[in-house]
Amino acid sequence: MTRERSIYLLNPKELSPETIAVAFAKTSRSSKSFSTIAQELSDEASADFHEKWVVGYGHASVAEHAVLHIAIENISRLAIETLESNRLASYTEKSSRYQKWRPDSFYVPAELNDHPELKTKYQNTCRFLFETYENALPAVKKVVENMVPCQKDENPDAWQQRIRSDYVDVCRYLLPASSLANVGVTINGRALEYAIQKMISHPLQEVRTIGEEIKIVAEKNIPTLVKYAQPSAYLQSVYQEIPVISNNHPTVDPEIFSCRLVSYDQNAENRVLAAGLYRFGTLSYEQYLQIVEDMKPEQRKSLAQQMLGSRSRFDVPIRELEHAFFTFDVVLDQGAYFELKRHRMMTQTPQSLTTKLGFALPRKLVQAGLRDIFMQAIEMVENTYDEIYQFNPDAASYIVPNAYNRRVLLTMNLRTIFHLVNLRAAPNAHFAFRRIANKIREEVLRVSPLLGSFIYQPDAETWQSIEDCHFEFTESTH
Repeated sequence: MTRERSIYLLNPKELSPETIAVAFAKTSRSSKSFSTIAQELSDEASADFHEKWVVGYGHASVAEHAVLHIAIENISRLAIETLESNRLASYTEKSSRYQKWRPDSFYVPAELNDHPELKTKYQNTCRFLFETYENALPAVKKVVENMVPCQKDENPDAWQQRIRSDYVDVCRYLLPASSLANVGVTINGRALEYAIQKMISHPLQEVRTIGEEIKIVAEKNIPTLVKYAQPSAYLQSVYQEIPVISNNHPTVDPEIFSCRLVSYDQNAENRVLAAGLYRFGTLSYEQYLQIVEDMKPEQRKSLAQQMLGSRSRFDVPIRELEHAFFTFDVVLDQGAYFELKRHRMMTQTPQSLTTKLGFALPRKLVQAGLRDIFMQAIEMVENTYDEIYQFNPDAASYIVPNAYNRRVLLTMNLRTIFHLVNLRAAPNAHFAFRRIANKIREEVLRVSPLLGSFIYQPDAETWQSIEDCHFEFTESTH
């Protein structure tokens, strides 16, 4: 008898995440339907299963079927970075491009509790940043209103909504990393256990506490899958020892902006083309690679056109582009980094937030007559940062505003580059990150002209013109 196809949901309203994970796991050795398996399970039986197979025998992939939706509110943007550094999860956080911050929306690190005078100075600096931010909003709004007037027959409320992200986006460059925000996290049990381990091993007290609180909340739904998450002596050792070596070198002049291609596969084009042939053929990869290398230039161009030429801007290219890798050393402001960190299919190695790499001064702030007050805020920040840095470099990052530059090492495959540039070079993308996306495209096109020519580029626009239109760059006062 032929069995009929059946597709359905295991309802998380009726079954616990641990039970759903077990129901899926048991199908490898049971001929029963998922629903039948689930009906036979209890929370206790599911816990016993996970103790034996996930904990005892290390079948951790089973825990990926247990999914939680965690709401986390009023934590610093600095702490959110650590949480969002876990690749296998989904995050949605309070947007500083669309929402406005209240004057008291900042975190005071526990590391300052034994330094009362410095704690007061830190709080005063934060208050000044938020006060300057609050005063900047109406001033920059007027600049934007003059640049983007209300259209004929446009509803005034719709117009205000249309320009809101423009002026709010500019003013957020004054907000420090201590700014409080909310973040929603969807994550599976396996990834969550490692996320908790990373957080409770972190040098900052806030991050450790958040990790412990997430564990307590998670144990209510997946008690077996997270209860063994403990601080990692290995991670703690790395956090303590490597910074000593890294910072035992003389400082150099800051780079105001850079996006350097520092490493790439010089045979990337042939490797990708060969992989495309390999997918649909029967020969070995080495044979197809030799075939591509023996092709005439016009033949390789024709093959690339067949692989990529029929794409629309919104089509995802075939996966074989992932066989080519590129590494970039990027200096960008923290506002732009907010957009970059969302792209977790690449490997990102960000340096800590610091005041040592200069900062970006958005031109609209200058046009609003706020340059002097902005520079006053910068001076306060750098004095406070330097004092905190003397005894705790990690805690010093809390006071650094979004205007400051930071350095990030990026390694990504060509398929990810197609996605990144397509999304972040678009005219409606964040103005600070568009120059990075266009520079990445330019660098790939320079070393891989055949495949790079298929990467999206806005019409009549270059990353240099984006920079000139939107930014005035100023070095740190250090």
